[in-house]
Amino acid sequence: MALRFSATVSTAETDYGTVLLDERNGAYWELNPTGTLVVRALMRGDDEAAAADALAARFDVDRARAERDVATLVAELRAAGLAR
Repeated sequence: MALRFSATVSTAETDYGTVLLDERNGAYWELNPTGTLVVRALMRGDDEAAAADALAARFDVDRARAERDVATLVAELRAAGLAR
């Protein structure tokens, strides 16, 4: 499923990943390069399985770990109200 950030979330890519600003409360989130790769994949319309494949290939982690990491990141972004 594609990931979309809420209208109140600003993003900026840095040399170290991506920074998210929740404009509702001023809270910042910093995504490392692995989180950035996952978010990019999901925002371009890839599903979580494809994002896990990209993560496993790029960072040499096993597929099961990549699936868990993708699911955890997506759940945390949604729980925080940053994404839908």
